[in-house]
Amino acid sequence: MSEGLTLDDLSVSLRVLRLLAADFGHLPAPDVDLSRIYPERLTLRFHEGLHAFEAWREALAVPPEKVTQRVQGAGTTRVLRASTDYAGAEVHLHGYTDVPAADGGVR
Repeated sequence: MSEGLTLDDLSVSLRVLRLLAADFGHLPAPDVDLSRIYPERLTLRFHEGLHAFEAWREALAVPPEKVTQRVQGAGTTRVLRASTDYAGAEVHLHGYTDVPAADGGVR
């Protein structure tokens, strides 16, 4: 499956990561995932609240209606996800935040 890939095979997602760093270096730093299974995918994860997710969503011009929302961890964690194409790569945004106890864990 992914055996035999070289670093060159990740060049699309690595190039996009470099472009994002150059174009949006002022935005909050994400956790970055690259995969040999999906070599043209770049995933940016934000664990410190949704402000960073929203800043990147706006910077990448992802419409709010393209954001999906769910709850995980027995209702304790809210997850936002969005995807877009950027410079030839599939860029996925994932934002995580705690569900406030007063919400009772919306399900």
